[in-house]
Amino acid sequence: MKPFSMIAVAVLTCAGAYPGASDVAAQSFPSKPVRLLTTAAGGGLDLASRIIAQGLAGPLGQPVIVDNRGSIVASEALVKATPDGYTLLYNANILWLLPFMRDHVPWDPVRDLSPITLAVSAPNLIVAHPALPTKTIRDLIVLARLRPGELNYASGNAGSSNDLAAELFKSMANIKIVRIGYRGGGPALNDLIGGHLQLSFSTASAVTSHVKAGKLRALGITSLQQSALLPDVPTVAAAGLPGYEAVSTQGLFAPAGTPNTLLNLLSQEISRVLARADIRQRFMDAGAQTVGSTPEQFAMTIKLEMARWGKVIKDAGIRADD
Repeated sequence: MKPFSMIAVAVLTCAGAYPGASDVAAQSFPSKPVRLLTTAAGGGLDLASRIIAQGLAGPLGQPVIVDNRGSIVASEALVKATPDGYTLLYNANILWLLPFMRDHVPWDPVRDLSPITLAVSAPNLIVAHPALPTKTIRDLIVLARLRPGELNYASGNAGSSNDLAAELFKSMANIKIVRIGYRGGGPALNDLIGGHLQLSFSTASAVTSHVKAGKLRALGITSLQQSALLPDVPTVAAAGLPGYEAVSTQGLFAPAGTPNTLLNLLSQEISRVLARADIRQRFMDAGAQTVGSTPEQFAMTIKLEMARWGKVIKDAGIRADD
């Protein structure tokens, strides 16, 4: 019997459940390859998907095939898929926040998706060009208040993790700094290092080497915990803006209607993969932290984020890029 099937039998036995049709299906799961839909190849979500897929294939006893579709196309494909556990989706919080930024989104994040597990939490770093006379978050807030509208910062697409992090920072700090939008992180980073920009809210993996080389100055990390990548960089909350937190939360989903037995089995096995030391290290090297949760915990995270970030998006008037 496959390891996954043994887990299913154990769950049913402990629950004292009489196996219905969905339980019988879970006991034989998986009997064919599993498809993991995600965003375009080459990005951070693609990398995370591949790390998880490689780790999950062994315990499942079946290949887990990463299918790069782009964020919206992949999400649409999941919603239309058969809810049998063989089609999954890996995406970030843009999945459940996009309806706040677009009038027409072809899915409802609560009605059409079954959360499996919160997999990864990825913070941003607030970094400055060394010429900017700021060494701390408090310095930045004071300077921005003295020079309203004079400082600028690089931002990704509207509604992206770093864009939301910047909007929350401006709102909580009560400052006005100018957003300079970029389609890609590379050009933004080049302009920042070259002195054409003053600030950026960037992924830790993108800027860590430049911080260590002295080309950029790290003012704070946007998570509630400090990062092992840059252990000397304080959190924004501790460095001058209490209560601040802005991270990219990423996780796995199945189509609505997927049996709870399958969701729980997938959650347990994926969480085991995320807890492995080698997997944790690979994500740490990419500037992220593995989590692992139950479907119910992930659903609650989504609900809380929709309430919190929905307000930020509305107040800032953020509309997603096409």
